[in-house]
Amino acid sequence: MAKRPIFLAAGGTGGHLFPAEALAHELKARGHAVHLVTDSRAERYAGAFPADEIHVVPSATIGSKNPVAVAKALWRLWSGMRAARRLMLKTKPAIVVGFGGYPTVPPLMAASGLGLPTLIHEQNAVMGRANKALAKRVKAIAGGFLPPEGGAYPEKTVVTGNPVRPSVLAAAESPYQPSHAGEEFRLVVFGGSQGAQFFSKAIPQAICRLDDSVRARFRITQQARAEDKDAVIATYQKLGLPADVAPFFTDMAERIARAHLLICRSGASTVSEISVIGRPAVLVPYPYALDHDQAANAAALAATGGAKVIAQAELSVERLTSILTEASGDPDKLSRMAASARTSGKPDAATRLADLVEAIAGGASVLSFKETHP
Repeated sequence: MAKRPIFLAAGGTGGHLFPAEALAHELKARGHAVHLVTDSRAERYAGAFPADEIHVVPSATIGSKNPVAVAKALWRLWSGMRAARRLMLKTKPAIVVGFGGYPTVPPLMAASGLGLPTLIHEQNAVMGRANKALAKRVKAIAGGFLPPEGGAYPEKTVVTGNPVRPSVLAAAESPYQPSHAGEEFRLVVFGGSQGAQFFSKAIPQAICRLDDSVRARFRITQQARAEDKDAVIATYQKLGLPADVAPFFTDMAERIARAHLLICRSGASTVSEISVIGRPAVLVPYPYALDHDQAANAAALAATGGAKVIAQAELSVERLTSILTEASGDPDKLSRMAASARTSGKPDAATRLADLVEAIAGGASVLSFKETHP
């Protein structure tokens, strides 16, 4: 008899979809059929997702205090739950695994209501709102940066790490190559799925202030939002600097591997990928995150010595210029940071999470899993 499919539910941003994609690759390699349940935003990422089928289920974010907007959002979530329930009654998944974001709420609520095995994976050091709403209902919780004691649900929490995609594991095979005086210095700047407006203004200004001899070494990859891209490109062209600037790079893992220094936000997937590949980074946590989860993620990498964490409010153009000057002139320090970053990486996270998924789908308890997977 054919195996029942495994459903992976993830919100339509890279931070949620990338670890789900990594798990999907591992499950497919083990012979499982994998279905992705998501929202319409996922289309830009779904091309690389190894799903046998992709199901778009209605969902909504409850972010407004307007009662009419809240009512509309609740109605969409209810509609999504009914659609997910019909889908699951038809396809009979072996387990439903959620990766956070409001698009995971309808399928996980439907699955728990039907008595199906359920599991959520929380990428961050602080649990997000959607996962918090689901945590009480699911049978197991897997954590990327959650504390080992498991927060509110230690009895059903397993710290697996954050799964990283095959392209990241391949990039991790390339050792860090320091840049010495006179050699090109590759800087990679990115800010999550949509780029970061702050970086689009601050980084080009800092590059402009570098001494000519220092600036001439720089080769830049910068993720910038579509509305900021042209201004960033124009600045680098005026300086005569080679630069790749785009809203999204499909080969970001390879670019991180070639980098001498990263400047980026500290979402869970970003920190996990930097740790596995092992590259020195300046982390600038997104300051408006509701749960300050990025600051907590960044602290985990900084504790190893693999990254320097600077609050956005404290990162002036002058300070950025100083950081770039010092970093490009100290290859030994960057090499030490790269090695330290790598010590916190969990390249086997997808394997460990797949083991947990199979165990819960097979009826095992979290306690028995912990006993057999110390």
